[in-house]
Amino acid sequence: MEGMTVQVHELRPKAESEKITINLGYVDLGQIELLVAEGFYANRTDFIRTAIRNQLDRQSEALRQSTARRSVELGLRRVTRAELEAAAASGQPLALRVLGIASIADDVSPELARAGIASVFVLGALQASAGVRAALADRMA
Repeated sequence: MEGMTVQVHELRPKAESEKITINLGYVDLGQIELLVAEGFYANRTDFIRTAIRNQLDRQSEALRQSTARRSVELGLRRVTRAELEAAAASGQPLALRVLGIASIADDVSPELARAGIASVFVLGALQASAGVRAALADRMA
């Protein structure tokens, strides 16, 4: 291993995840704990993530059709100050429709956000300053 360079990249950076809380029955929880204790999963979180991903894989065709029908962008949608300035100047504000993360740049003022964004529909998470969130509150579906 000496002299070797290893690069590690996170597949899903922590900034692109959100914590959720679920309630489970004691039997379900006990079964998960047993699988963890037997080494099938590293921990409860590993089991739950795997179960969710497996279910999403099973429903992939329905997700694909729904994404197309709703005309949403899939993944990470970064909104820059320059993009919003151009949208505001053209008189054609953006209609953000995202399944994943919509991230509005930190240098975007609440005034620019209102001028450059007509509507916001996000299934996932919206990353924006408190001021921008407040300025767009009446435009969020």
